[in-house]
Order: sequence, then structure tokens, then C-alpha cells
Amino acid sequence: MGSEQTGAGGADPVRIISRRMIKPPPPSPPSGSGEAVNIHLTPWDLRLITIDYIQKGILLPKPPAGGVGERLVDTLASSFERALCKFYPFAGRLVVEPHDGGTVAVLLRCTGEGAEFIHAVAPGVAVADIVGSLHIPSVVWAFFPLNYVLGADAATESLPVLSAQVTELADGVFIGMSMNHSAGDGTAFWEFFNTWSEINRGGATGVDLRGLSTVAPVPQRFFIDTSPVPVRLPFGKLRDVIRRFERRTVEECFFTFSAASIQKLKARANSETAATVTISSLQALLAHVWRAVSRARRLPPEQETSYSLMIGCRGRVKGITRGYMGNAVVLAKASSTAGDILDKGLGWTAWQLNRVVASFDEAAMVQWLDRWTREPDFLYVGNLSSRGASVVTGSSPRFDVFGNNFGWGEPVAVRSGPGNKLDGKLTVFEGPERGGSMSMEVCIAPEALERLIADEEFMDAVSVPM
Repeated sequence: MGSEQTGAGGADPVRIISRRMIKPPPPSPPSGSGEAVNIHLTPWDLRLITIDYIQKGILLPKPPAGGVGERLVDTLASSFERALCKFYPFAGRLVVEPHDGGTVAVLLRCTGEGAEFIHAVAPGVAVADIVGSLHIPSVVWAFFPLNYVLGADAATESLPVLSAQVTELADGVFIGMSMNHSAGDGTAFWEFFNTWSEINRGGATGVDLRGLSTVAPVPQRFFIDTSPVPVRLPFGKLRDVIRRFERRTVEECFFTFSAASIQKLKARANSETAATVTISSLQALLAHVWRAVSRARRLPPEQETSYSLMIGCRGRVKGITRGYMGNAVVLAKASSTAGDILDKGLGWTAWQLNRVVASFDEAAMVQWLDRWTREPDFLYVGNLSSRGASVVTGSSPRFDVFGNNFGWGEPVAVRSGPGNKLDGKLTVFEGPERGGSMSMEVCIAPEALERLIADEEFMDAVSVPM
């Protein structure tokens, strides 16, 4: 039987047609032991077990006649299974093991129990409804599975760590995916998406899985020499670590910045920076948005405001390869007063972000990993939105979003689900214009978002949708 989902605010219904569990063959047990392959989670993984799933998806044009309906869904399910053969941990389950002293360990057990695959329809929703306005319609949230599920919920309720939903629209297709953040970070998420689309693009006879252009995944986790394996958490039960937070009303807009606009911001930021550093395109854009959001929130000059952003450890920490499937990110934060952010200009603000990224130290990161095993702390999204004065950016413009051609055309747009949405969440993506454009999903309080759209200095850099 089908069921109906709606986005926040009573949006147009999305009807679920079918659900299936895609179960690729599990990997061979080590040394013929007959036991399942277990992947022990690192401090990077475990720290994120308290937040929602990663939820990102792409909007595609309508496939040619004869390529829609169950035929389309079966083809996508088949290629999804083949991608899972390479990324086999994503078909496993998080498992909690009790240990002595009232502690627990969490591991990813690769038993091939499967990843969820959902077919849905939304015949009343058109592509133009999603991309034709700066405002993101609430129905988009219903294009994603496992909404509001925390990473720890998957371990306590034996939920899949990966779930995909294919939603047929009136004139397009939306493919949304939700992945447990303890199983992998944004890099791992998009590498799987890229692999899936490349396999599907190869057709019925398929792409030789040894010849894929995507990087080969490395499922083994990185542990420093002093780390206990498994890492034991000082809780009698995993649910003791969970903290639910009030999900306050927020609204979202999607802004795209052309390559020319970003180069203009970058040139301005570097011309205004007295320090002998080079401000990157991303740092210039984030500084532009930080200043505009501070104005839109009408923060008093003395109000402290912060910008938290993820710094990737691939290429920064020895032993973390490009294909590393787990989490390899650290949250860094720049802080200032709203008065300084607004009065000292774009260049100075971008320099604050530049300093945070430049301050990354591999030795300090190793020390943090060692300390975390003795004094674990967890990321709670509800704590990031401090008094409506903070912003936090996830994702990256380096992720290959628009390369996800499943065989009938490049994506029209990218959007995210309700996971980890709070006042001040800014999600950055590569833009649709090749060669340096970027897009940003801005999620802030409704009254502030209204003022942001009316901010001429901010909107001057935005490409307004047609």
C-alpha cells in the first residue's frame, strides 16, 4: 500500500509506491573465520553519532518516453546494488557492544542486511516549483527518507545506515539520499553518489566496476597508535548520549553565485586584506554571507558571532587517503563581534576564516584523537545555533554534484533534506555553471531571511532564478 508524506507546512503530498531492501553480497569473512567483517568507529565517527543523517539529493530532467515508472526504478535499484558492492559497509548495520565497567562500543557490522531503496511519486510537483524561486518549497523535505533520525537511533533500532528515495515528479525525477553520519562524511557520501550515477549511466550491460572513474573506496578506519580499538564510550547504554533539541521554525532560500561574482568578491577581499595571505574564493563568499546574515539578524555591535566550518583531514593527516570512507573532518570556529564583522569589511572578515583554516595542525589533531578516547564529547546540532548569532557551514563546493548524470541528462539542481537544519545552517555546493560558480542553501529565522533577500549588497552577487 502507498502512503503519503508531506513536507513541513502541509506541502503537496508525496506518495510512497514501494520500499525494498537492497542486499549486496557481504564481503568475505577475514581468514575464513565465518565471522562478519566489523569496522570499528573512530573518534571522528563517534562524535557525529548524535546528529541527523546527511541528506542531499539532485533534481534531474524527465527521462525519455519509456524510461519512467517501474522500469526506471528497477534500473536505478540495480545500479544502486552494484554501487553497494564497492561500498559494502553502507549495507551494514551499526551495532552496540557492551563492555566491562559500564561502557559500550559501537561498530559497523558488514553483514549485508541492506540499504533501503524507496520509490515515490509527486505528480503535482514540477521542476519549476523547486527551482523557480529563491525560496525552497517545503515539499522538498519529503523527497528524503529517515527524516529527523539521529545516528545513534540506527544503532538502537537496527535501521539502515543508507537509504535512497527516487521521487517521480510531473516533469522530472528527484533522487535523494540519507546516510548515517557515523558511517561516513560528505566526501564518502558524494563518492558513492558519483559511483552510482556512473554505473547507471553505463547501461544494462554496465560499467566494469574495476574501470570506474571514481576513486576506489577504502573502508578501513584510521586509528592513531595510542587509540584503543574498539573505542569504549563511558555509557551503560548508547541512548544515554542522545540529546534531542527543539526544532524551531526556519525558512530556506537557495542562492547561486556566478563565477564572475565570486571572482569579484575574491578580488575585493584580497584588496582589503592587509595581511600577507591569499583569500580563497570560498573564504570570500563565506565572509560575504557571514556579514549579510549578521546584518539581517540585526545583531548589536557588541554581540559575539561565530562561524563554524568543517576542515577536511584528507591530505592534511598522514594515513587518510582520498578514498577513505569514514569521517575525516574537524569543526573549526572563527569568532568576532558583529561590530567588527560589519565595520572592518569583507577582507578582514575573510581573513578571520583564512586564519582558522591555516591554523590546522596535524600534531594537535592527533592529540585531540588521543584525548577524545578518554574524554569523549559529542556534536549536538542544537548547541550550534547560539542565541541566533552563529552560523555553520557544511558540505563543500569541491563535491561533484553536477557530474551525477544517470544517463538521461545532467542534474538541474541540488537540494538537501531537513536533517540538521537550524537557524544559521549554511550549506555550500558547487554551482551549475562550470568553472567556479557556487551555490548556498541558507537556513535562518523567517524574519531575518526576509531582510537578507532585501539586502542589496548581498543580492548584488546573487544570480536570481528565471
